[in-house]
Amino acid sequence: MSQSLRRGTGHRAVHGLTALLTGSMIFLSQTAFAQTTDPATTERLNSQMQAAAVAAAGVQPAAAAAAPNPNCTLIVPKNALTAAGLATPFQLTATDPGQGGCSESNSAQAAFVQGAIFDPATGKISIYNPVVVDKGDDPLVAPVVPTLPAGAVVALWFGYNGNNLLLKNAAGTTSRADANCVNGLNGNIFGQYSYCNAPAFFAAANAAIAAGKLTVPASGTASDGKPCPTVRDFFIVDQDQSDNVTTVYLVSPRGHISQFSAKNQAAHPSSTPMGNASDNRLTDVFVQPALGCKPWVAPNLADPGALVPALPLNELQARANQPAPVAMVPIGDPMVLNNGNESLAKTNLYRQGVDMPTVDSQSDADTGRYCRQLLRIFPLRLVANQNALAAFASPDTGAANSLYTFLGQRFVAAYQLLDCQNLVNLADPVSVRTDRNGVAVSVVVGKTALTSILQRIQGQVAEDNAADSVARERSTSF
Repeated sequence: MSQSLRRGTGHRAVHGLTALLTGSMIFLSQTAFAQTTDPATTERLNSQMQAAAVAAAGVQPAAAAAAPNPNCTLIVPKNALTAAGLATPFQLTATDPGQGGCSESNSAQAAFVQGAIFDPATGKISIYNPVVVDKGDDPLVAPVVPTLPAGAVVALWFGYNGNNLLLKNAAGTTSRADANCVNGLNGNIFGQYSYCNAPAFFAAANAAIAAGKLTVPASGTASDGKPCPTVRDFFIVDQDQSDNVTTVYLVSPRGHISQFSAKNQAAHPSSTPMGNASDNRLTDVFVQPALGCKPWVAPNLADPGALVPALPLNELQARANQPAPVAMVPIGDPMVLNNGNESLAKTNLYRQGVDMPTVDSQSDADTGRYCRQLLRIFPLRLVANQNALAAFASPDTGAANSLYTFLGQRFVAAYQLLDCQNLVNLADPVSVRTDRNGVAVSVVVGKTALTSILQRIQGQVAEDNAADSVARERSTSF
């Protein structure tokens, strides 16, 4: 998920969060540090660190409203990969009611489902996003029942705006197993992300691509003369790449949910869009348009005539077009840690859901290498595109005042959450300045510091790029 530096430091600069951590250790304590490796709270750690910096700086933050329950459960309907199952609302409920209820209309708790359908006869892909409602509730408008082609290969991906989204069987069924759902490893869930039948979908799609039956569109050239960024570009990725989805729902004033479609918008003009805060949506809706690029889109079966981007399209296009170095989920990604420890098995389960090769060793998914590639790619391209990014709207105006500052504060967060400074022994060269409301208003890339960093890691470029090559990305396993 796209990280945001939420709490302000009253016009004080935060340099790679190093100053923040050393200056406010007492405020973080053991609990906060446990969160660097706990998928349940990864997405909240950064705001807690910012709040600690506020206190250390002597700035009194505004009183915060009570946080909603961040851990919810999504009930997977029977026969979820069929037309009837796709049109059956997924139901949201609290995993532990003692922590409070869960409501789909609350954007901080909202869960999202994205479906993709591969037609083996034509090689075409279409998208269908099932609706999510509160348990016991009905959608504002009955979902469209899609028409699926014969032999269709259907897959689902899930996103969540809270911390932990647990998938649960519908009462009296084995709906999760029936749909080949993967929520994590042996009860240790990924966190916000999960999928159903994704490996089968990608296998079918990649076979069609190899046979010339499915054509992946070229990514194109960005306004800076470089290839348009994909979700596997080190300019795009953060600490947990390829997580969450591009699905958008409509929410009525009374909190009832419906699929996002032209028909539903016209019938219920007071309903407002609500989306999943995902890396994929950041790429498709913000970064690519800002750089003169366009995402791959496919027909939306819930909205006749509409074309939409989607996670599986993002991953297939990245696999086909991303030049080296290619970013792939590292073993230090907080969502693939198993009780705070590195896990090859959990990393591989995650990778299989987003069409990435599995790995046999820690070095194949090395987080230190991932950090070095981030340093080589992100800061220079951010600076080169400052004007275009600064002129584009922020994905979250509560976090940053432009796309430029949003990306800058997001990089700072990712560098800390991956523990890059310790892994590569290099301080973050990116600095973020916020206003008193915690909104990032400026980003500075230290030219001298970055030049020194690039010189220090120059000797590892060839080895790192070989490990992150296109050939390795397109293999099924290392």
